[in-house]
Amino acid sequence: MTLSNSTLASDLKNKALLTASKLNKTVQVGEQSLAIIKDVSIHVDAGEFVVIMGKSGSGKSTLLGLLAALDYPDSGSVELGEQTLSSLDEDALSVIPQREMGFVFQSFHLLPTLTVAENIAFPLDIARRPNKARVDELIEAVDLGHRRNSLPNQLSGGEQQRTAVARALVAQPKIVFADEPTGNLDEQNANQVMQLLLDLRQQTGSALVVVTHDAALAEMADRVITMHDGRIDGSKVNG
Repeated sequence: MTLSNSTLASDLKNKALLTASKLNKTVQVGEQSLAIIKDVSIHVDAGEFVVIMGKSGSGKSTLLGLLAALDYPDSGSVELGEQTLSSLDEDALSVIPQREMGFVFQSFHLLPTLTVAENIAFPLDIARRPNKARVDELIEAVDLGHRRNSLPNQLSGGEQQRTAVARALVAQPKIVFADEPTGNLDEQNANQVMQLLLDLRQQTGSALVVVTHDAALAEMADRVITMHDGRIDGSKVNG
């Protein structure tokens, strides 16, 4: 499948959705403290497609985890709309991501005892907002109607990742984060998954923030942020 860029309506652009200010994150490695994120500030506009690139160890996946409220910064803040995510406790954070954020992991992270349909529905079930019609719609959108009752271990890698994409988008989040979403896939499945993410983003208007090494994917983004040694080394707007 050929990948192509998506153009969003102009009224989704240039409106700050997520803002991170002066983020710092240090981890303990033995007796040594290692600074992973160093004074990083970043924003994502509504409907924007942002790619974060950098060599292994540059801090890009750690940054994505902080932006997605999967981890807390040592200092600095992350704001999604009017909410300061970095100051919320775990109970509050467990609810907010289901309503406003989706996450696609490189290693899929599907629940092994749930079927395809149940995995996709999981965010809605956690938020106590069941919506069978929405689940059915996404199962068809990711071409898994024939697999709706299959367990993850019965799926191919591409099918597992398409299930993960549908799960991330089922609650119609404002922003979707993806950490090397095609890293474990062959070229054909990788292209299919990324086209799926871009198509669904165009339909829903969700912002998309992707960590990747894929230069071809970076060319499709609205903006590319490059990291080096825990800092933002550059930012390029694609014309």
